[in-house]
Formats: sequence, structure tokens, C-alpha cells
Amino acid sequence: MAALRISEIYIYPIKSLGGISLQQAQVEERGFRHDRRWMLIDAANNFLTQRQHAHMALLQVALQPDGLEVRHKHGLLGPLFVPFGQTEGPELQVRIWDDTCTALEVSPAISAWFAEALQMPARLVYMPPTSERKVDPTYAQQDEIVGFADGYPFLLIGQASLDDLNSRLQAPVPMNRFRPNLVFTGGAPFAEDSFGHFQVSQTRFRAAKPCGRCVVTTIDQGSGQKGAEPLKTLSTYRLVNNKVMFGQNLVHDGAGQLQVGDELVVQEWRP
Repeated sequence: MAALRISEIYIYPIKSLGGISLQQAQVEERGFRHDRRWMLIDAANNFLTQRQHAHMALLQVALQPDGLEVRHKHGLLGPLFVPFGQTEGPELQVRIWDDTCTALEVSPAISAWFAEALQMPARLVYMPPTSERKVDPTYAQQDEIVGFADGYPFLLIGQASLDDLNSRLQAPVPMNRFRPNLVFTGGAPFAEDSFGHFQVSQTRFRAAKPCGRCVVTTIDQGSGQKGAEPLKTLSTYRLVNNKVMFGQNLVHDGAGQLQVGDELVVQEWRP
């Protein structure tokens, strides 16, 4: 079998906004550096998501040396700069799925920009290092923690899995529909379903559980428009317990740097 290699690396600094493609990324305790350390919340401190607000896809984030730049893809208002380390607002208890954790509002002015861009109440919060949100203990191994990602520090998808899906679709979809952190080439479609423990560079990973997919996969990340695919087709052959599975959620052990081209070495396969 040809070597498995990392072909794409992504981070999503602000949960549910546009992702950033990187050539290399630093692995930290919560996942990649800057990945989903910021999140938008509503007036009741609940997280905002493309699941309910597809137009969040129109906000694109870029990394700058000292912060994040956010732009509206239709240019409806000027770009916003979010400095690293800035938190002027109050400490808040915010809710993400079944978890409640501590976050800090970045600043009222920055929140006002998002409220105008999205035309709804919105505040930008940051997860400080002192706030620890645990991975679901059913799937954790060493009390792993996670940022504002849905539940796990990393999501892995094989390029062959997307190619297999696209061979069944009338109009192919890009990988950004699935918001992975890591994409690899080599191996059969859905080879990642059988991964147990594996290593990339100096970082050890474990496949925690398959990723159940939602309506975000049906949102065109360029236009913010929703459709029926690819969930409709995936449900014909990737349905497990009434959930569409695509990709593997990962936990990890150790820090280090990953880069595109790194070999992915599977040390334990699952049946």
C-alpha cells in the first residue's frame, strides 16, 4: 500500500466561520494553535452555528502575525481585526451543546461588528488557557480537553472518501463542506474508519469516534446557500444508527508541529 500522507491542514479560529488552509500547524493541548479558540454567542450566551445561521459562512477569517482578520465575502462592511490576547469584555459562562464553560468577551466594539455583519445579536468570546472543557469521558482516554470545536480536538478525513462520495454526486462538493483539520491521501475510501492509534511526525493520535454529519455539509461555503447534498446521497450508504458518518474525530497525545507532506503511520488498525 502506498504511504498515507497529510495533504491538507485546516484551522477554524472562530467556530462556524470560514476555515484557513495552512502548510504547517502547531499541535497544542486543545488541538491546533488558534483552532476554535473564539466563538460567537447569542444574547443567552449560547453558541451560534451555521446549522441555524447559514450566512455565517460568508465571514472569512485570515491569520495575521498578531491577530485575526475577518472579512465579509460580499464586502457589506469593512474588515475587522481581532488582536491575539485581547479581552476587554466580561467573563461569561457560555454554552456549547451540553457543556458550559468560562469564556471572555473580546470587546464590545468587536461584538458590535459581528452583530452588524450577521444582522442579529452576537458577541465574540475567547477561551482563555484557564478554561478547561473536557472531551466526552466516554471517548476520552487521558482527560483530554478541547476548545470550542463540537467535541474533539481534531477531525480527520481521507481524500479517497471524498472522491468516493463525489463519484456518486451529480455535482461534486469540495472538502470544505466537512470542515476537517487533517486530510490525507493514500488508502482506500473510508480507510480512516479502521484507524486505531496512528502517528504523524512526533504527535500520537487515536481515532475516538466516527463523526456524525449535520446540515452544515449542505451549505456552500462560498455563497452561504443550502441544498440537499451531500447528506441525501451519504444517507444511502453511510448511515449508522440513523446518523450519517463521514470522517473520524481524534484525540491526541503530545505537542509538536505537523506539515503537509508528513507521513501518517497507522500503528493499530480496528476491525
